Amino acid sequence: MLNEVLAALRVRCDGVYVDGTFGRGGHSRAILAQLGAHGRLVALDRDPEAEAAASVLMREDARFSFQRAWFSEMPDVLAHDAKFGAIHEVDGVLLDLGVSSPQIDDAERGFSFRRDGPLDMRMDPTRGESAAAFLARADQQQITEVLKNYGEERFAASIARAIVEARQERPIERTAQLAALVAQSLGARVRGDWQQDPATRSFQALRIQVNEELKEIMRLLPRLIAYLKTGARLAVISFHSLEDRLVKRFMRCAAQPFGGNEALLRLPLAQAALPEPPLRLIGRAIRACENEVSANPRARSAVLRVAERTAAPWGRNGIAHDVARLHTAAFGKMEAA
Repeated sequence: MLNEVLAALRVRCDGVYVDGTFGRGGHSRAILAQLGAHGRLVALDRDPEAEAAASVLMREDARFSFQRAWFSEMPDVLAHDAKFGAIHEVDGVLLDLGVSSPQIDDAERGFSFRRDGPLDMRMDPTRGESAAAFLARADQQQITEVLKNYGEERFAASIARAIVEARQERPIERTAQLAALVAQSLGARVRGDWQQDPATRSFQALRIQVNEELKEIMRLLPRLIAYLKTGARLAVISFHSLEDRLVKRFMRCAAQPFGGNEALLRLPLAQAALPEPPLRLIGRAIRACENEVSANPRARSAVLRVAERTAAPWGRNGIAHDVARLHTAAFGKMEAA
């Protein structure tokens, strides 16, 4: 969705932008192509292979800076950028969520059930526990909840029970081993989607678990508002319903007075007296066009949502207070789940 992203960000030649998921640099290079000599682009990614690709671009382009970091570390990245110094506000932020094609295609990373490899799944192999380590230490109820909540797997309990029984015989350490185990536990039960591999939802759930993907999104989004200039754009690409639901909920709440708090909105106030919300929604959700899906089938589930920073004051009662209010309104108790 390269053209759609560039249109959404409305890149200014002298602007400062953030690419929160560098990957292999496709979006970053396109943004740099529209920046002038005084423009700046800061990128981050937790993947060491993305860092290797970004280091080449850093040597080639003085307008580009990269730091290996998680989403939740973006405020620290901007405050202590080694190349540009402290960055207090930006003209646009892009978040391309989920796993990248190079990660999926590398069997040694353990993301794909189609290629046998170590059951790792970590985007940053130096931090946290692997999928194999999680399956080795989690009890049956924990595994069931992960498969159900993060994979929306109807047969989560059956799969979790099969995993616990199988690991008593030998550790579950390979992707092919887990995929076969899931297929065997489901047997001939109808899934309703004959095109989907039986292991799809389980692999998605475990990947989200070990990388804390949904929690990282929830930690970052409310904190980004403080860095957006008036008129700055936030563009987020999601690839599955759980991600998109979080992004949609956050943007919708941040685009309403009082964060969409129904109790406060029922106060006897004139429309003109309502506080201006910090974000304004830009259009509807955008999906990949038929030509892109034909060229890249993985784009079929991509959803792009865009919001723009308004002139509403942020942090009048302290930024921490505003973040907490928006976080509660948008995500409720989801982070504790």
